[in-house]
Amino acid sequence: MQITILAIGNKMPAWVDANCDEYIRRMPKDLSLKLIELPAQKRSKNQSIDAIRRKETEQLLAAVPDKNYVVVLDERGESVSTALLAKKLNGWQLNSRDVCLLIGGPDGIDFSVFADSKVTGSKSVRSQSPEWRWSLSPLTFPHPLVRVIVTEQLYRAWSVSEGHPYHRE
Repeated sequence: MQITILAIGNKMPAWVDANCDEYIRRMPKDLSLKLIELPAQKRSKNQSIDAIRRKETEQLLAAVPDKNYVVVLDERGESVSTALLAKKLNGWQLNSRDVCLLIGGPDGIDFSVFADSKVTGSKSVRSQSPEWRWSLSPLTFPHPLVRVIVTEQLYRAWSVSEGHPYHRE
């Protein structure tokens, strides 16, 4: 199974890349984790935040591999414990369906894009809601830190399901 993390923004600090790479490296071959960075839209006084958010969301959706289970990181999503995340991870593995996690830019995700049916280039943009909206916390984190938290939590969830000593209760 492949888990792909699509994130808006590149040129992250070295500590972000080092930490994400470490957890990606630790994942087993049969549950590989990949992080793909997509460039953020340029911010200017002439563009509204709504227009920028929409373009970034369209960019994320256009990059989602076909037939992936789509998870959106969203502050209004479901908060889960490590044990519940481990159960979700096991469920994804049992379904033999790859998973794609979407991390929006600093202005978040435009959920109206999911409802719009449109074609971008030769690829049809999905016209449905994400399968799951996941909230890491009611707190707001800087976007670079979200990547580290997500990769670490996926590794931790795997370690729980495997009885690996990384996670101690």
